Amino acid sequence: MSMIVLVGAILLDQLIGEPKKWHPLIGFGWLAHHLEVFLNGDAKSFMRLRGVFAVSLLVIPITLIVVALQNLLGLIVDFFVIYLAIGAKSLAQHGRRVIAALRCDDIVQSRASVSRIVSRDCDAMNPPEIAAATIESLLENGADAIFGVIFWYLVAGVPGVIVYRLVNTLDAMWGYRTARYQTFGWFAARLDDVMNWLPARLTAISYAIAGNWRTGFYCWSAQAKLLESPNGGVVMSCGAGALGLKLGGPCFYHGQINQKCWFGQGATPCTGDIYRALDLVHESLFIWMLVIVAGGLFFA
Repeated sequence: MSMIVLVGAILLDQLIGEPKKWHPLIGFGWLAHHLEVFLNGDAKSFMRLRGVFAVSLLVIPITLIVVALQNLLGLIVDFFVIYLAIGAKSLAQHGRRVIAALRCDDIVQSRASVSRIVSRDCDAMNPPEIAAATIESLLENGADAIFGVIFWYLVAGVPGVIVYRLVNTLDAMWGYRTARYQTFGWFAARLDDVMNWLPARLTAISYAIAGNWRTGFYCWSAQAKLLESPNGGVVMSCGAGALGLKLGGPCFYHGQINQKCWFGQGATPCTGDIYRALDLVHESLFIWMLVIVAGGLFFA
């Protein structure tokens, strides 16, 4: 039954996408922002402990509330939690907005569209840089917003999904190596690294299978360790290799240049390669669904 709920929730996301208004994660982000402003103030004492307290205060009560609802309503809660946590269609929509703007040679709109899915500075990007940043985001966020959710539901049910998605959101908000967040956001970032370790590697394997597996695995083994993120590096290097693209390179974050390494292998990305990256994510999702359904039938 859980397998049917999972597949049904993913299909609903593909059909209608995430809610346009009143998405729970938006409300959670608002709450997290105000708590961070309160706890991460002028005083600099016990900042890591404050970060641990903030994560606990935000994640534990919400998880307990959802578990209580699950005990009352059963698989209905499972269905809606997975539907709200999965972001497959939303991810594709963001990618297609960038494609549409690039196709129209609208550099201003292209930069605005990519700025919604990346944290780097986009004001001076040219079209190949916009395409590369979009593809990197699709590969990395595919692991976070799709495959990580599926993995944690299979491993730990609804509580696993809730904790994973909330921690992932906090990492996206606080996990920066800046003066403001480096200490306060340390716990959120490390917890996200731990929870994503295995899902990221399973995602990378599925990218390699769906694309050029030889180049994908080669880039993973040779380049993943060169990237800052222990999980994003695996996913993006393998995905870039599977697509036959060269990604990465220097870029700007918060007005400061970041000398990111080059990774992947092959051509410089163009607009059409964003379609290919979307196809790689969707084909990987299809692989996951085949494995899950086959496993469910085998162990039924």
